[in-house]
Order: sequence, then C-alpha cells, then structure tokens
Amino acid sequence: MQTTLNSDVQSKLQWSLLSLRLGVFIVMLVWTLDKFVNPGHSMKIFEKFYGIGGVSEVAAYVMGGLQLLLVFAFVLGIKKRITYGVIFLMHGASTLSAFNQYFDAFNNLLFFAAWPMWAACFALYLLREQDTKFTVK
Repeated sequence: MQTTLNSDVQSKLQWSLLSLRLGVFIVMLVWTLDKFVNPGHSMKIFEKFYGIGGVSEVAAYVMGGLQLLLVFAFVLGIKKRITYGVIFLMHGASTLSAFNQYFDAFNNLLFFAAWPMWAACFALYLLREQDTKFTVK
C-alpha cells in the first residue's frame, strides 16, 4: 500500500510540476515574442521599469533571441539548475521592478499576477530534480 501511495504522490507531483512549467513557459514565451512583434514596447519597459534608456530595436531583438533560447531550454527541462534559476531571477527582477505599481493596487491589479508566477518559478527551482515529465534527459 505504501509503495502505491508513494508512486501516486510522485505521479501527481510530476504532473503538477509540468503544469507549472507550462504555465510559466506560456507567459515567458509571450513576453519574449513581444520583443520581436513590438520592440518599441520592450524599449519603453526597459526605460520605465529598469531605468535603462536608449535600448535600440537591435538590442531588443538580440535580447529576444537569447530569451527565446532560454525559454525553450526551460520548457524542455534542459540544464534545470541554470535555466530554472535564470527564469526565477528574471521574473523576480520583473516583479520587483514594478514595485511602485503595488502602491496603487486597484489601478494596477494585473501586476499582482506576477507574485504567484514568481512563487511557481521558485517551486520549480526547488523541485527541479522531481520535474521529469516530458523533459530532455
């Protein structure tokens, strides 16, 4: 009975981690594609939230390309310690860079969605060895 229970819990854990990984991937993929579809938007975000002005379209495309490689490595479970860690740090920087938005909460409700996603990134990083469903070995 104990072996069946452990196997059942392990299976549920793997499916849960896969669902978190796919959810984070979808958000990160759209944010990445935005750099290609609307590089001006990325340039404005870098200026407003990170205080980095003068980012060119070429730089947005290069960052988008690098981020695209990272996001696909993440969803495939390649080099989990690195990819899950970088995704966690990137999303954390994004979440914290919008800190002023949280003071005007009811006019910036969508910014609060960043917190549970950051928690999902943290859980994935901590449980990366157990996240094996549909990953590259």
